[in-house]
Amino acid sequence: QVQLVESGGGLVQPGGSLRLSCAASGSIFRLGVMAWYRQAPGNQRILVSTITSGGSTTYTDPVKGRFTVSRDNAKNTVYLQMNSLKPDDTAVYYCNAQYKVESWQDWVTGWGQGTQVTVSS
Repeated sequence: QVQLVESGGGLVQPGGSLRLSCAASGSIFRLGVMAWYRQAPGNQRILVSTITSGGSTTYTDPVKGRFTVSRDNAKNTVYLQMNSLKPDDTAVYYCNAQYKVESWQDWVTGWGQGTQVTVSS
């Protein structure tokens, strides 16, 4: 019932910026921690950033100072503003979220479809 729909990926030059969006759709009782992961070809999927429903954030060291995660709880949407992009940021970026459709449920984890970010000159 809950889908995570991503947008905003693309090709950008080093030093450029992109803004990724991930909207959770459906009837949601509560949307918990949301996160961004990325996976480069031949590498494992790694956690990039998290944000709680209250706005507390974490970032992996390579993106600190360059990426900013935010969310709009009214729109059930999480964003990842990516500035000063580097070739090493090239990866498929995935949205992840924990949610409850009903109050009695245990937390469920969902994934977006992934969006390609390519940083190249």
